[in-house]
Formats: sequence, C-alpha cells, structure tokens
Amino acid sequence: MTSGVPEMRASDAERERVAEVLRDAVAEGRLDMEEFDQRLDAVYKARTHGELEPLVSDLPVPGAAGVPGAAVAPVASASAAAKPSSWPARIGGPATSKGAFAFWGGFGRKGTWTVARRFTAFAMMGGGEIDLREARFEDREIVIRCFAFMGGIQVAVPPGLDVNVNGFGFMGGFGDVTAESGEPPAPDSPRVTITGFAVMGGVGVERKVTQAEKQRLKEARKREKLEKKAERKKLD
Repeated sequence: MTSGVPEMRASDAERERVAEVLRDAVAEGRLDMEEFDQRLDAVYKARTHGELEPLVSDLPVPGAAGVPGAAVAPVASASAAAKPSSWPARIGGPATSKGAFAFWGGFGRKGTWTVARRFTAFAMMGGGEIDLREARFEDREIVIRCFAFMGGIQVAVPPGLDVNVNGFGFMGGFGDVTAESGEPPAPDSPRVTITGFAVMGGVGVERKVTQAEKQRLKEARKREKLEKKAERKKLD
C-alpha cells in the first residue's frame, strides 16, 4: 500500500487507500468506532509513509483476510499512531517564529510551526494570517500581540484551545468570536492570550476545524448514511 521508505511523502491517493482499509476494518468488527475515528484523523494528517504505516500494520490487506500486517511493512515504533491532537505532545521545543510583519503586503504563519511564548504580529495597510490549528507551542503560556493599522490580522484557533482575547480597537475592531464554539477549553491545552490593538483596521479571532477534522466529519456522515441504508435493507 505504501513504499518501504518511511520518509517518503504520502500522496492523497495513498491516504485514501489507507482510509479504505480502516473503513473495511470497522465494518468487519476489527476496530471499534473510537479507534477508527482516531486512526482516520491521523491518516488525513499524515505527511509521510512512516506516519501511515503504523495505522494499518495490524490489519489485513483487502481481499487477504486473516493476514495481519500484509498491507504495509511493520514499524517498530507505534508513536506515530498516537492521537495527533494530544495537547501535551504539542507543548515544548524551540520556537520557529517569534513575530510577523506586513507593510502593504501580507504574512502567513500556518501549518506545523512552533509559536514563541511571546509572539508579535504587525500589519500596516496589509494583512496577516496566524493559524494555530496545527501549531506547536513553545510554552504552556503563550502571548500573541497583534497590532493592525489600516490593515487586518486573522487568527484561527482550533476547538479545545484555551484562548483569552483582551485587545481593543479604535475606529476598527478587535473581535473575539471564540465563545461561539460552545466547547469548553481542554484542561491540558496551552493557554493563549491574544492582545494588542487595531486602528482603522481589525483583528479577528475565529475557531475553525482543520481539513482533517472536516474529512472526519464527512466520513462520519457517510458512515451514518451507509448504516441507515443497511438497516432499511434488513427491514425489506
């Protein structure tokens, strides 16, 4: 299913093939729903073959039932199969960025980057994006200072992250829409304080799910439809 080179980048088609093995496994009763959800989430976040392999190493190849591990080469360490959204695993390590600046232009900080314990963003007649959904954090206490002058900065935060917003706007806005999620912060998440000010501009904070989470929800809806269809067939 995947090559024997763990560091090789995985393609969308390879991720989908691994996801199909997991769907077969849950249908056959080899995985329960909780483990299926965890593994499927990890599949769509996987970047390399080495991250995909542990997710199906204990499952048979489709069409070769009873042959565990035949789908991929076994991997000694199962650490890659750990739940990728675990907050403690995302805290610690050197910062990869301590600030961002935009003047008549833009900046972006997103993907798997490490936020400094003190991060400063400045945008003047420009815009910036700070995405914390897949980020790591240098420390458990993080302060992000945002300053926007006739420009805008958008901060995307994942569900469960403990976020406090206390900036202000003058002839502009410093918005906090995090409360709309309705989900309390996870007890083991880092605490992120977003502060600063906006002058004739704006700073927005919004909770968003990752593409992997969107895919997981899509799979859940698809699975529910299949289950309902199967029930209807039984009744017929």
